[in-house]
Amino acid sequence: MLRLLAVSLALAVPTAAAPAPDEIRIVLDRFDSVGGAVPAVLGAPVIAERAVRFDGVDDGLILPVNPLAGLAAFTIEVLLRPDTGGPEEQRFLHVEDEAGARALLELRVNPDGRWALDTFLRDGPRELPLVDRAKSHPIGVWHWVALRYDGRTLSHYVNGRFELEGPVAFRPMAPRGRYSLGVRLNRVSWFRGAIREVRFHRSALLIDRLQSQP
Repeated sequence: MLRLLAVSLALAVPTAAAPAPDEIRIVLDRFDSVGGAVPAVLGAPVIAERAVRFDGVDDGLILPVNPLAGLAAFTIEVLLRPDTGGPEEQRFLHVEDEAGARALLELRVNPDGRWALDTFLRDGPRELPLVDRAKSHPIGVWHWVALRYDGRTLSHYVNGRFELEGPVAFRPMAPRGRYSLGVRLNRVSWFRGAIREVRFHRSALLIDRLQSQP
Protein backbone atom coordinates (compact mmCIF):
# COMPACT_ATOMS: atom_id res chain seq x y z
CA MET A 1 0.00 0.00 0.00
CA LEU A 2 2.79 2.43 0.93
CA ARG A 3 4.58 1.61 -2.29
CA LEU A 4 1.45 2.26 -4.36
CA LEU A 5 0.91 5.56 -2.55
CA ALA A 6 4.50 6.65 -3.26
CA VAL A 7 4.08 5.84 -6.96
CA SER A 8 0.80 7.77 -7.11
CA LEU A 9 2.36 10.84 -5.48
CA ALA A 10 5.30 10.73 -7.86
CA LEU A 11 2.99 10.64 -10.86
CA ALA A 12 0.98 13.55 -9.48
CA VAL A 13 4.00 15.88 -9.26
CA PRO A 14 3.98 18.15 -12.35
CA THR A 15 7.11 17.98 -14.47
CA ALA A 16 8.84 21.11 -15.71
CA ALA A 17 8.16 22.00 -19.32
CA ALA A 18 11.06 21.33 -21.66
CA PRO A 19 12.99 24.53 -22.40
CA ALA A 20 12.45 26.10 -25.79
CA PRO A 21 15.33 25.44 -28.20
CA ASP A 22 17.76 28.30 -28.60
CA GLU A 23 17.60 27.85 -32.36
CA ILE A 24 14.93 26.78 -34.83
CA ARG A 25 16.70 25.57 -37.94
CA ILE A 26 14.57 25.07 -41.04
CA VAL A 27 15.96 23.29 -44.10
CA LEU A 28 13.78 23.90 -47.13
CA ASP A 29 13.76 20.55 -48.89
CA ARG A 30 10.08 19.56 -48.68
CA PHE A 31 6.59 21.08 -48.72
CA ASP A 32 4.62 18.73 -46.45
CA SER A 33 6.39 20.02 -43.32
CA VAL A 34 8.46 23.20 -42.99
CA GLY A 35 9.99 23.54 -39.54
CA GLY A 36 7.32 21.20 -38.18
CA ALA A 37 4.42 23.22 -39.63
CA VAL A 38 2.34 22.55 -42.73
CA PRO A 39 2.63 25.50 -45.12
CA ALA A 40 0.07 26.99 -47.44
CA VAL A 41 1.79 26.72 -50.83
CA LEU A 42 1.21 29.63 -53.20
CA GLY A 43 1.80 29.20 -56.92
CA ALA A 44 4.18 26.40 -57.86
CA PRO A 45 7.56 26.72 -56.11
CA VAL A 46 9.90 23.83 -56.82
CA ILE A 47 12.56 21.99 -54.85
CA ALA A 48 15.91 22.10 -56.64
CA GLU A 49 19.55 22.18 -55.51
CA ARG A 50 18.47 21.26 -51.94
CA ALA A 51 16.41 24.45 -51.77
CA VAL A 52 13.02 25.90 -52.65
CA ARG A 53 13.03 28.02 -55.80
CA PHE A 54 10.51 30.85 -56.16
CA ASP A 55 9.59 32.38 -59.52
CA GLY A 56 9.14 36.03 -58.45
CA VAL A 57 5.56 36.07 -59.76
CA ASP A 58 3.24 34.06 -57.52
CA ASP A 59 5.33 31.47 -55.62
CA GLY A 60 5.42 31.55 -51.84
CA LEU A 61 4.93 29.66 -48.57
CA ILE A 62 2.84 30.82 -45.60
CA LEU A 63 3.35 29.15 -42.20
CA PRO A 64 0.71 29.35 -39.40
CA VAL A 65 3.21 29.89 -36.55
CA ASN A 66 5.18 32.76 -35.01
CA PRO A 67 8.82 31.74 -34.45
CA LEU A 68 9.58 35.09 -32.72
CA ALA A 69 6.77 34.94 -30.14
CA GLY A 70 7.75 36.34 -26.74
CA LEU A 71 11.33 37.21 -27.66
CA ALA A 72 12.87 40.43 -26.40
CA ALA A 73 15.96 39.77 -28.54
CA PHE A 74 16.42 37.54 -31.57
CA THR A 75 18.36 36.82 -34.75
CA ILE A 76 17.05 35.62 -38.11
CA GLU A 77 19.47 34.11 -40.63
CA VAL A 78 18.58 33.11 -44.20
CA LEU A 79 20.66 31.31 -46.81
CA LEU A 80 19.40 32.51 -50.18
CA ARG A 81 20.34 33.03 -53.81
CA PRO A 82 18.58 35.91 -55.59
CA ASP A 83 18.14 35.25 -59.31
CA THR A 84 17.96 37.60 -62.28
CA GLY A 85 14.62 38.72 -63.68
CA GLY A 86 12.86 39.55 -60.40
CA PRO A 87 11.14 42.81 -59.44
CA GLU A 88 13.04 45.71 -57.89
CA GLU A 89 11.45 45.22 -54.45
CA GLN A 90 11.35 41.66 -53.13
CA ARG A 91 10.28 40.39 -49.69
CA PHE A 92 11.64 36.94 -48.93
CA LEU A 93 10.74 36.58 -45.21
CA HIS A 94 7.92 38.25 -43.27
CA VAL A 95 6.95 37.48 -39.64
CA GLU A 96 3.86 39.16 -38.17
CA ASP A 97 1.85 38.66 -34.98
CA GLU A 98 -1.87 39.11 -34.39
CA ALA A 99 -1.33 42.70 -33.17
CA GLY A 100 0.43 43.72 -36.38
CA ALA A 101 4.03 43.84 -35.13
CA ARG A 102 6.27 42.64 -37.92
CA ALA A 103 9.83 41.77 -38.94
CA LEU A 104 10.85 41.61 -42.59
CA LEU A 105 13.90 40.70 -44.63
CA GLU A 106 13.81 42.14 -48.12
CA LEU A 107 16.05 43.09 -51.00
CA ARG A 108 16.26 45.90 -53.52
CA VAL A 109 17.64 45.30 -57.02
CA ASN A 110 19.82 48.15 -58.29
CA PRO A 111 19.92 49.31 -61.93
CA ASP A 112 23.28 47.55 -62.35
CA GLY A 113 21.66 44.20 -61.50
CA ARG A 114 23.16 43.87 -58.02
CA TRP A 115 21.02 43.72 -54.88
CA ALA A 116 21.04 45.38 -51.45
CA LEU A 117 19.64 43.97 -48.21
CA ASP A 118 16.65 45.75 -46.64
CA THR A 119 15.52 44.85 -43.11
CA PHE A 120 12.55 46.26 -41.22
CA LEU A 121 10.95 46.17 -37.77
CA ARG A 122 7.58 47.71 -36.94
CA ASP A 123 5.63 47.82 -33.67
CA GLY A 124 2.64 50.16 -33.94
CA PRO A 125 3.94 53.69 -34.68
CA ARG A 126 7.54 52.64 -33.98
CA GLU A 127 9.38 51.36 -37.03
CA LEU A 128 12.82 51.25 -38.60
CA PRO A 129 13.88 50.31 -42.14
CA LEU A 130 17.55 49.67 -42.83
CA VAL A 131 18.79 49.80 -46.44
CA ASP A 132 21.81 51.22 -48.23
CA ARG A 133 21.83 50.51 -51.96
CA ALA A 134 25.55 51.29 -52.12
CA LYS A 135 26.18 48.11 -50.08
CA SER A 136 25.35 45.75 -52.93
CA HIS A 137 25.96 42.10 -53.76
CA PRO A 138 25.96 39.91 -56.89
CA ILE A 139 22.83 38.13 -58.05
CA GLY A 140 23.00 34.43 -58.82
CA VAL A 141 25.30 33.69 -55.85
CA TRP A 142 24.46 32.13 -52.47
CA HIS A 143 24.57 34.49 -49.47
CA TRP A 144 23.86 34.32 -45.74
CA VAL A 145 21.87 37.35 -44.57
CA ALA A 146 21.01 38.16 -40.95
CA LEU A 147 18.62 40.44 -39.07
CA ARG A 148 19.70 40.93 -35.45
CA TYR A 149 17.75 42.68 -32.67
CA ASP A 150 19.27 43.02 -29.19
CA GLY A 151 16.35 44.72 -27.43
CA ARG A 152 17.37 48.22 -28.47
CA THR A 153 19.13 48.11 -31.82
CA LEU A 154 18.29 46.55 -35.17
CA SER A 155 21.29 45.59 -37.29
CA HIS A 156 21.87 43.51 -40.37
CA TYR A 157 24.68 41.54 -41.98
CA VAL A 158 25.56 39.83 -45.25
CA ASN A 159 27.91 36.83 -45.10
CA GLY A 160 28.76 37.71 -41.50
CA ARG A 161 29.79 41.28 -42.30
CA PHE A 162 28.11 44.22 -40.59
CA GLU A 163 26.27 46.65 -42.87
CA LEU A 164 23.77 48.86 -41.00
CA GLU A 165 22.17 49.46 -37.61
CA GLY A 166 19.74 51.79 -35.90
CA PRO A 167 17.75 52.16 -32.65
CA VAL A 168 14.13 51.01 -32.47
CA ALA A 169 11.73 49.92 -29.69
CA PHE A 170 10.18 46.56 -30.50
CA ARG A 171 8.14 44.67 -27.89
CA PRO A 172 8.13 40.87 -27.69
CA MET A 173 5.69 39.58 -30.27
CA ALA A 174 2.37 37.93 -29.37
CA PRO A 175 2.14 34.12 -29.45
CA ARG A 176 -0.26 33.99 -32.36
CA GLY A 177 1.07 34.97 -35.76
CA ARG A 178 2.31 33.80 -39.15
CA TYR A 179 5.34 34.04 -41.36
CA SER A 180 5.91 33.81 -45.08
CA LEU A 181 8.80 32.83 -47.33
CA GLY A 182 9.21 34.09 -50.88
CA VAL A 183 6.65 36.87 -50.53
CA ARG A 184 5.16 39.38 -48.13
CA LEU A 185 2.22 38.02 -46.12
CA ASN A 186 -0.25 40.18 -48.07
CA ARG A 187 1.03 38.52 -51.28
CA VAL A 188 2.94 41.36 -52.89
CA SER A 189 6.66 41.89 -53.63
CA TRP A 190 7.44 38.33 -54.73
CA PHE A 191 10.98 36.95 -54.45
CA ARG A 192 12.76 35.42 -57.44
CA GLY A 193 15.45 33.01 -56.40
CA ALA A 194 16.09 30.15 -54.01
CA ILE A 195 16.06 29.75 -50.22
CA ARG A 196 17.90 26.79 -48.73
CA GLU A 197 17.82 27.40 -44.98
CA VAL A 198 16.30 29.68 -42.33
CA ARG A 199 17.42 29.94 -38.70
CA PHE A 200 15.49 31.68 -35.92
CA HIS A 201 17.60 32.28 -32.79
CA ARG A 202 16.14 33.20 -29.38
CA SER A 203 18.89 35.76 -28.73
CA ALA A 204 20.96 38.43 -30.44
CA LEU A 205 23.85 36.27 -31.59
CA LEU A 206 27.41 37.34 -31.01
CA ILE A 207 28.74 38.63 -34.31
CA ASP A 208 31.34 35.88 -34.63
CA ARG A 209 28.56 33.28 -34.44
CA LEU A 210 26.74 34.58 -37.52
CA GLN A 211 26.95 32.41 -40.63
CA SER A 212 29.54 33.77 -43.03
CA GLN A 213 30.22 31.02 -45.56
CA PRO A 214 27.39 30.03 -47.94
